[in-house]
Formats: sequence, C-alpha cells, structure tokens
Amino acid sequence: MVKADGYGLGASKIAEALSAAGCRRFFVATIDEGIALRDCLSNDVVIYVLEGLMSGPTAAEFDTHDLVPVLNTPDEIRIWSDHAKSGDGRRAILSLDTGMCRLGLTPRDARALADAPDMLDGIELDYVMSHLACADQPDHPKNEEQRKLFEELRAKLPAAKASFANSGGIFLRPDYHYDLARPGAALYGISRGCGAPERMRQVIGLKAKILQIRVVDTESTVGYGATGTVPANTRLATVAAGYADGYLRSLGNNGHGYAAGVKVPVAGRVSMDLTVFNVSDVPPHAIRPGDDIDLICDDQTVDDVADAAGTIGYEILTSLGARYAKHYTGANV
Repeated sequence: MVKADGYGLGASKIAEALSAAGCRRFFVATIDEGIALRDCLSNDVVIYVLEGLMSGPTAAEFDTHDLVPVLNTPDEIRIWSDHAKSGDGRRAILSLDTGMCRLGLTPRDARALADAPDMLDGIELDYVMSHLACADQPDHPKNEEQRKLFEELRAKLPAAKASFANSGGIFLRPDYHYDLARPGAALYGISRGCGAPERMRQVIGLKAKILQIRVVDTESTVGYGATGTVPANTRLATVAAGYADGYLRSLGNNGHGYAAGVKVPVAGRVSMDLTVFNVSDVPPHAIRPGDDIDLICDDQTVDDVADAAGTIGYEILTSLGARYAKHYTGANV
C-alpha cells in the first residue's frame, strides 16, 4: 500500500525501494496516484487503483497508463466488461464488502453476480479481495465473521486468487493470508494501529528547527488563548512547525519532543506555523537557535505522538505537510 503519497512519506521513493526489494504489486487510492507512480516503476510492476472507475476516470485512461482497477459495484463491472470486450480483455480485481459497508459488492450484489457470470465477460480477475474492519483487534469476532462470509461469497464466483489481509490481517492466523497480503501501516512503523504483537521498527524521524529561545521574566501565558502558563525563568524554544505541517493542534499542552535527548513538553497551543516547547530541563549550552527538536524518534514513536494527539498513527503520517524537507537513507533510495 503506497496510497496517500506513501502514507505521507513519499510514494515514489518508497515504491522504488520496495520494487528493488522484489515487490511487484502496488495499491493506490486514486487514478492520479497511479499515474504518478507509473512514471517511476518498471512495466513489470502492477498498480491497482482501489477507488476503481466511479471516481471520474474513463476506462481508456487505465489502459493509457497501464493501471488495473478494483471493481466495487455492478456498474463498474458492466463498464469494464464492455471495455474489455471491445479489446483483448482487461485485468481487474473484484472487491467484496464483507462487513465494512464502505466499498465493494454487497453480499446481495455478489450473489447476483454468481447467478450471472456473463457479467464478467472479457474480464480477467487477478484477485477477489475484501477488507477487514477489526484486524487490529485479534480477538474481535468480526474478523472471523468476515472471513467466513468472504469464503462463502468467493466460492460462488469464478475461481480466482484471493487477497484479504491488510497489515493487521497479516498478524492474524495464516488462514487470513490467502494469495496476496496488502501491508500498509506496518511498513511505515505503525504498531498499535495494526495489531502488531511487537513494536515495529521506526522508519521515520521528524525534526523541527528551533527559531528562538527565550527566558520569560515573570509568570506568563504561552500562545493563543492563553491556555498554557509557565513560571518566571522558564526557558522556551519556538520551532518552525505547526498544524499546517501536520503537527496537530490537539498536541497543544499535551505533546512533547526531545531536545538534546531531554524530553520537553509543548507549552500552550500549537499554532499554524509554530510550536513552543518548555526546554527548562535542557542544559543551556546543549541547544541554541538552528538546532532541532525531535518530534518523532526512537524515544517517541509515531504511535506515541498519536496517543498524545488523541488519534491514530495513520493520521499523524498522512498529515505531514509539504514544507518538511525529506531526506531518505538506505541502500535502495
């Protein structure tokens, strides 16, 4: 899964590294994401578009850019079948809704398709897929409920390989794996949002540059709304990152960073472009303007920041703004 610009981390660089490691099947959300990805991947790589045909693109655009749609509705099946019969056949994935009530054929639609298999004329099914709603909760009964419905529905349809497991599904039993898994969050260091039994290795570090350090003369409030108060002689560091950069506003008075290895709390509200940290516990000689405060690091994971913000790691990563300079390390990037 490299949708949403590789979960905010740069889809092209991530896809190039994954391709070099042997990955040959990639998933994006929209056709625009697919077109951008096609420009940086070889022709032997398959790119699947999860939102299919109903979000605006024509069937011919998928051919032009060598992309494969995920078919989510009977109308999409009809459109793609008509397109396929006008040429030499077309590949696709068929999506079944087994309990998300989001995208995919409803059970009723799937059973109707089973009774009219000619609806798939001209279409070569790479996979039949579905998506787990509660895979991050291994003991949730919804997981087995969905798996059984998936088995029932695909047994009625033309034979095809199956794809069922997202990151969380991979950590469930092997009978959830089928022929193709679709890891996303786990690739990017998210643990708690995908039910990982152990903490995933961090793949991202996020730093914000210190613009100014000041010592307040008297007890003072910090930032908009005067929601944070600090005593006299508090040392404050203002950094160049705010909610416009994806450092969420909910981290005001809740989040923290690390300056010279010392944990430092956010003081006051997070502004659009700026955030203030209380660095009183950091030795004065250890930091100065131009140095960085670590917002995500080994001491504070993506999940930790998400917990402080009252959200999930997915939102933290996909909210990262375009103003951050990205630096990639590793053998394949």
